[in-house]
Amino acid sequence: MTFYMTTAIAYPNGAPHIGHAYEYIASDTIARFKRLTGEDVFMLTGTDEHGLKMQQSAQKAGITPRELADKNAAGFRALHDALGSSYDRFIRTTDPDHYTASQELWKKMDEAGDIYLDTYAGWYSVRDEAYYAEDETEVREDGERYAIATGTPVEWTEEESYFFKLSAYEDRLLEWLDSVDDTGRHPVGPDVRRNEVVSFIKGGLKDLSISRTTFDWGVPVPGNDKHVMYVWVDALTNYLTGAGYPNVDSEEFQQRWPAELHVVGKDILRFHAVYWPAFLMSAGLELPKRVHAHGFLFNKGEKMSKSVGNVVDPYDLVDAFGLDTLRYFLLREISYGQDGSYSAESIIGRKNADLANEYGNLVQRSTSMVAKNLSGVVPEVAEADLTDADRALLERTDGLLERVTAFVDVQELHRYVEALWRVLEETNRYFSAQEPWKLKKTDPDRMGVVLYVTLEVLRRVSILAQPVMPESTGKVLTQLGVAEDARTFNDLGQWLPAGTELPAPAPVFPRYEAPNEGDAGTAGGAK
Repeated sequence: MTFYMTTAIAYPNGAPHIGHAYEYIASDTIARFKRLTGEDVFMLTGTDEHGLKMQQSAQKAGITPRELADKNAAGFRALHDALGSSYDRFIRTTDPDHYTASQELWKKMDEAGDIYLDTYAGWYSVRDEAYYAEDETEVREDGERYAIATGTPVEWTEEESYFFKLSAYEDRLLEWLDSVDDTGRHPVGPDVRRNEVVSFIKGGLKDLSISRTTFDWGVPVPGNDKHVMYVWVDALTNYLTGAGYPNVDSEEFQQRWPAELHVVGKDILRFHAVYWPAFLMSAGLELPKRVHAHGFLFNKGEKMSKSVGNVVDPYDLVDAFGLDTLRYFLLREISYGQDGSYSAESIIGRKNADLANEYGNLVQRSTSMVAKNLSGVVPEVAEADLTDADRALLERTDGLLERVTAFVDVQELHRYVEALWRVLEETNRYFSAQEPWKLKKTDPDRMGVVLYVTLEVLRRVSILAQPVMPESTGKVLTQLGVAEDARTFNDLGQWLPAGTELPAPAPVFPRYEAPNEGDAGTAGGAK
């Protein structure tokens, strides 16, 4: 079976920002991790290009919605590539096969008796592409009405609409949300977000308006071209399109569906944990095994806003600090699933303390000692040569793969990275306590053992850290003499071969120095 995972598809009415980069980096890390375990991974990402918001944005720009979609979708794809994202398909909801999939899903829900024609009257947010009940909105001091949850303006809308019988699925949705798999994992995480969804459903579900007639930029409703599908019916169906739907008997669909994981932001969890499973139930399709919602990113604790001027271009952060540093920072600093904050100062702190000192310095010191004292060759060490301290450190990596896999499987990526750095911290303490620079004079054989143990632990940690920092860990593994075909998780059980000739040591994680003295606080435009 394929490990089929997806990101949310971005709405391309504007340029991508650091929040998109955060989701892409995290999703790519999971995909890379699963590939290194030997799983057949298919990662889907893309853009959600229909809806009133896109049509209005295009009109303001004096271009067609398709021209706007083409331009901005290219920007999101370019960001993926700049971040090293290992996606397998970049889907666009304007793709022909997606129209086919969306209309087939509609037909299945209609055949199930879950779609009917009526009139919609209520509050609608163009920005959120979402409907809100009266008690979900408020009138503010400016006299305008806004959605309480998102702060976006809403407008009263009345039009003929098709409805989906969402109210008929309350019990089945609650049963699904309460279920667990054989590892004890709920289908929606983290638990705090799942509990929010449960509370929302228990508050009572109303049937959902799923078509519009006031604009035409969307997938036509089968049998009634006057209507286009509500953007979330269309958008959510992309996950089926990427699996080969509606060809449900194809090998492609049989291998990929149900999806192993949907990664989304917490602001769109309701659509993925209420509407989406209800649509699938109606169509007689299996539900995804896991939906995980991450939190928001804040700039120095403040919500990013164009009006405030604190929106940061992810390209600026990559240029200022390096791609792997940004990847490491976002995954280590922020509890994945909770809101988090970033700043240039905090990125620099992680780069210098965790990467340059804790990791890079240990690699540099140990490989340099091998180069100077052992002719650059990995020494031969026998089991009998190991002391209790050596064994204790090596045992810290026993079962490490199983531990970090458990974290990745519930998307606790911060705990995965933290577990690896705890081993690096202990290895640094071991190296300092053993003082191999003194042993080279008093006990050269013992020095060789200490260096070997250090290199071996670095090999194991670096293999496990590859999904987080692919380029940098690749350089480290090369310096450790690890062949490129010996870097999968299956290779963790092997040992660094004695007699391996190491290349000349070279720094992998240089410390950050601001371009101008005292300018660290504004590096990369992160003001």
